[in-house]
Amino acid sequence: MVSAAPIRIHRPGAVSLSTLPPLSLYVHLPWCLKKCPYCDFNSHEKNSAFDESRYLDALFADLESALPQVWGRRIVSVFIGGGTPSLFSPESIERLIAGVRARLPLEPGCEITLEANPGTFERERFRAFRAAGVTRLSIGVQSFDDALLHAIGRVHDAAQARAAVDEARSAFETFNIDLMYALPGQTLEQLHADLDTALAFAPPHLSIYHLTIEPNTAFASAPPGLPDADRASDMLDLITSRTAAASLVRYEVSAFARAGHRCMHNLNYWQFGDYLGIGAGAHGKLSFPDRIVRQVRWREPAMYIDKALAGQPMSNEHAVSSSELPFEFALNALRLAEGFELARFAERTGQPLAAIEPALARAEQRGLIERDASWVRPTACGFDFLSDLQALFL
Repeated sequence: MVSAAPIRIHRPGAVSLSTLPPLSLYVHLPWCLKKCPYCDFNSHEKNSAFDESRYLDALFADLESALPQVWGRRIVSVFIGGGTPSLFSPESIERLIAGVRARLPLEPGCEITLEANPGTFERERFRAFRAAGVTRLSIGVQSFDDALLHAIGRVHDAAQARAAVDEARSAFETFNIDLMYALPGQTLEQLHADLDTALAFAPPHLSIYHLTIEPNTAFASAPPGLPDADRASDMLDLITSRTAAASLVRYEVSAFARAGHRCMHNLNYWQFGDYLGIGAGAHGKLSFPDRIVRQVRWREPAMYIDKALAGQPMSNEHAVSSSELPFEFALNALRLAEGFELARFAERTGQPLAAIEPALARAEQRGLIERDASWVRPTACGFDFLSDLQALFL
C-alpha cells in the first residue's frame, strides 16, 4: 500500500459569498461486474475483496468527518453512482440511505437517484430499491442492439435491457434511460431502432451521450472504428428531432426530459451548486463565505476504506482561484439550454460580472450566445460548438 501524502490546501484569490448555494450529496460505489472498454470512471471489477458492510462503514466514517464542513446545510438531492451501485443488496442500500438521513438533514421530497444496469438479478431488485428509499432509477442501457452492446463490451443483452426498463417503469414514478450514440459501426438505421425502443417506453427522462475515446481506457489502446464527425452530427440531429416529437425537452446538452422530470441532482451541478462527494475517488465542491474548494477522496477502494475508517478519507483539497472561477462556472452553466441568470454568476462565484464580460462579448460577437440585461443563453450554434464557447472563458 502506498504511503499517504499529506493533504495540501492552497488558498489563492479573493472570494466573498453572501449566501451559499444548494448542497447535494454524491455517494460513489465503485464496483462493477466488468470494466467497459470506454470507461474512464473510477470503477473496479467485483472480486473477493468486495465487502458491502465494511465499505458502508467507511462511507459513514467519511460522512461524519465531513459534517463540520456542511453543518446546518440541508441536502437537496442524493446521487448513488458507480461503478454499478445496483450490485449492492437492497438491504445495504436501505442501510446507506438510513445512515445518510441520520447524519444529514434532507429537504422534503429530496431526490435520491440510484444508478443501475440491466440484468436479471439486478432487475429483480428494483422494487426493493424503491422500498429502501430510492426515488429515481438511472438505467445504463447504452443500446438495445445486441451487436452494438457486444461492440462496447456491455455484459447485458437487448432483452435484459428492455426488461429492466419495463420493470423500472412499473416500480418508479420517475426514471432515466442512458443511451449512447456514435458507437463502433453504428448506422443511422440502428440509432433509429434504438430510439424507437427507448421512446416506446415513454421515459420521463432520457440521457444520450456521444461515445468518446478517453485516455487510459481499453479503447484508447485499441481504438474501434467510430462514425465520422459528419455521421455523428447527423445522429445528433436525429436524436433532437425524435425526442422533440416525443415531448422530451432538451434542457441540457445530453439530457431530455418531460415536464417535472429533470434530474435535480445534475441541475445542481450545472447551476454551480455545491456537492459533497464521499466514497472511493469521489470528487466534491464546497463553498464557504471566503473560498470555494475542490475535494478528492482516495481512489483505490482498499486504501479509501482504511483511510476513511481512520478519519482521513480525503487525498487532496484545494481552493479554486478567482481566476479559475469564470471558466468553472461557464463549463457547467452553458450546458443548459436556458443558460444562466447573470446574477447567479456573482452569487455562486463571489466574482464581479466584469470578470466574464470580455468572454461574453466575444461569444456574442461569434453568435454563440444571446443575452439581455439579466440572462445569458447559448444559441443553437453555441450548443453545437459548446467546447469552443466554454473555452472563451478560460
